[in-house]
Amino acid sequence: MNDKRVVIFSGGDLYPQYIDEIRPTDYVIGADKGALFLIRHGIKPDLAVGDFDSISPQELEHVRAECGNIFECDPVDKDLTDTELAIEMAAREEPGFILLMGGTGTRMDHTLANVQMLNRALQHQIQCAIMDRNNYITLTGSKLEVIDRGYKYVSLLPLTPEVTGITLEGFRYPLDNATLKLGESLGISNVLLGERGQISIAGGLLLVIQSND
Repeated sequence: MNDKRVVIFSGGDLYPQYIDEIRPTDYVIGADKGALFLIRHGIKPDLAVGDFDSISPQELEHVRAECGNIFECDPVDKDLTDTELAIEMAAREEPGFILLMGGTGTRMDHTLANVQMLNRALQHQIQCAIMDRNNYITLTGSKLEVIDRGYKYVSLLPLTPEVTGITLEGFRYPLDNATLKLGESLGISNVLLGERGQISIAGGLLLVIQSND
């Protein structure tokens, strides 16, 4: 099993406690103002990426001075968001897991784009999760072990028009070879019975969201 992790700090909502999620062996990427956030909290990212249009010229100079490896792109002439660019750069490190912090916030377009971007990592055969103060979001196209991380609920939402063959073990409300279609709420607000639960699907892409109120 590939235990290498990449942790990305993006430009959404960021809080000091997120720093505690970084392990000593992690490869850390700061995307746009996520790089400045890391530096201000005593972490020098292994890589800073983006157009850096969310920080001032003086702050950008600070990032350049503190981060030895920086990839800058033009804020107008680019096709990828800073987060998507960071995920592509993370994939080049060939990790087994990517954790995205600051991937959610007040910009719903960016939040939804980042949730959909979980599939980009999956296409690289890399498990990826988005974490914020109330949610832990991941995606599966086959099997997934859900670990109790202190969240109250576990919800299942299709990312494709339908997800087939859904089987749950270790949940209060089990499913056996079930199908979920876009717009259906059958998978909302399930609960783990113990420390771990198992999800398997036969077809489609399934979002698994652990959440608190």
